[in-house]
Amino acid sequence: MQQFFDFPVTPCFDFDSFVPCEGNAAALRFSLRIADLADSESLLYLYGPPGSGKTHLLRSIAGSSVPYLSLADPVTPELLVSTFATAGGLVVDDLHRMPDDPDLRRALWQLFNEFHTSGRTIAMAGATPPRELLNMDEHLTSRLLWGLVAQLDTSDDNSRRMIIKKVADDHQIRIPDDVVDYILATTSREVGELIAGFHRLYRFSMAEKRRITLPLAREVLEMTFKSRET
Repeated sequence: MQQFFDFPVTPCFDFDSFVPCEGNAAALRFSLRIADLADSESLLYLYGPPGSGKTHLLRSIAGSSVPYLSLADPVTPELLVSTFATAGGLVVDDLHRMPDDPDLRRALWQLFNEFHTSGRTIAMAGATPPRELLNMDEHLTSRLLWGLVAQLDTSDDNSRRMIIKKVADDHQIRIPDDVVDYILATTSREVGELIAGFHRLYRFSMAEKRRITLPLAREVLEMTFKSRET
């Protein structure tokens, strides 16, 4: 019996690989505007639950020329300032993870003010709307509302179905509706997990030279559970 290996999927963060759906349409549209240097808009705040695509859009905006920093990682005021000292844009993720650190809070506000005053790109994201962010400078949360603000919500089944079909189209394959429904019913609602689940099915289909069908999807799910138990 062939062994099933669950190789990790290496994410590719750019606009071409972002999966558009009803729940993230405004966020994608605003992100494209922010990334366009010819556009007059230069401030963006995105919010939504984990796995909704905030990080993907921020990294797409940053590209290869602007640093990306997440407050989910250990960040000191010195690291924050040095990261963006000579940067053309300020891209900071996970603002809801801001620790109760007055020095870090002050450093982020000062950076924000400098970038906003000079008209440089600012793209930030968090799990909540600006007013609900904790441990943030009140001036900063107020200023975030001056720019473009968009919520991402891909938890509804229609959006998740669109995501699966878009990923399948990218691989130039047709995925039956019953397989889509099965993936939706057995996979986490987070977009990253949803795409990873499809990729497991796709890789196994290619390795076995078998069409993607409902029995194959069930087989892959069973092997995935067994591999995680060992």
